[in-house]
Amino acid sequence: MSSPDTKAAKLIRKCVIPAAGLGTRFLPATKAVPKEMLPIVDTPTLQYIVEEAVAAGIEDVVVINGRGKSSIEDHFDIGFELETTMRARGKTAEADKLRAIANLVRIISVRQKEPLGLGHAVLCAKSIIGNEPFGVLLGDDMIDAEEPGIGQLARVYQQHQKAVIALMEVPDSETHMYGIAAGKDLGNGVIQIDHVVEKPKKGTAPSNLAVIGRYVLPPSIFPILEKQTTGVGGEIQLTDGLATLQKTEGLLGYKFQGQRYDAGDKVGYLKANIAYALKRPDLRGGLLEYMREVVKTEKS
Repeated sequence: MSSPDTKAAKLIRKCVIPAAGLGTRFLPATKAVPKEMLPIVDTPTLQYIVEEAVAAGIEDVVVINGRGKSSIEDHFDIGFELETTMRARGKTAEADKLRAIANLVRIISVRQKEPLGLGHAVLCAKSIIGNEPFGVLLGDDMIDAEEPGIGQLARVYQQHQKAVIALMEVPDSETHMYGIAAGKDLGNGVIQIDHVVEKPKKGTAPSNLAVIGRYVLPPSIFPILEKQTTGVGGEIQLTDGLATLQKTEGLLGYKFQGQRYDAGDKVGYLKANIAYALKRPDLRGGLLEYMREVVKTEKS
């Protein structure tokens, strides 16, 4: 990733990472381990999300968690005993790496006491965010990009002074799996949204532009979410709040640059592991050799 954009950093100082979900798609692994802590090779998925925020200049990361997820806080804390033991064994570089994780950014943990939906999770951060624009990064949506994904949205927010959500084209056959947005193309990847709907029924989507887990929102989203009634799944949906925001203040979409991996989906999770492993010189050769063997076996 590139160095932080100073203007984006000045504008967006805080972000919210909802991480209170049960992770049922990854049971039994997530019975004791939060899905956000499942590793991409050897690094928890959530750490990549936090590193993206840091690369965009964000200073405070508000993690919305739930019961049984104390390991998230522990991961970003100082592991004194472990570090001391590693240094005593001469593993200084490894100990320094652990300390760097603890020093990444200020983590603020907020408990979502009931699983009432993504909109409610964002609302839980209201008192910490205060009266300023902020980012939202979903804990299982990974974006590998030269310019941090949330930084790209912050840049568009600064240019237009309107809420911005990340968009990605998906096959028509998959539109029912996402929030979908439609609107006028303003150029340079920016869409002036006039319609957004959460998981439309097959064949009813207004476009093939899916809402991906990155948002830059104004604080005016909070009173909207406070009044929001339950939507799809009986939950307070962020997408419904965005639809209201679109009518009152306007809403932009941005077709971000970069590769997105859905680490909340089993196949997407495996793809992310392979992609990130191939970027590492210590793993690339052995993994490619194995992949060639698999392809050869499948063809025979």
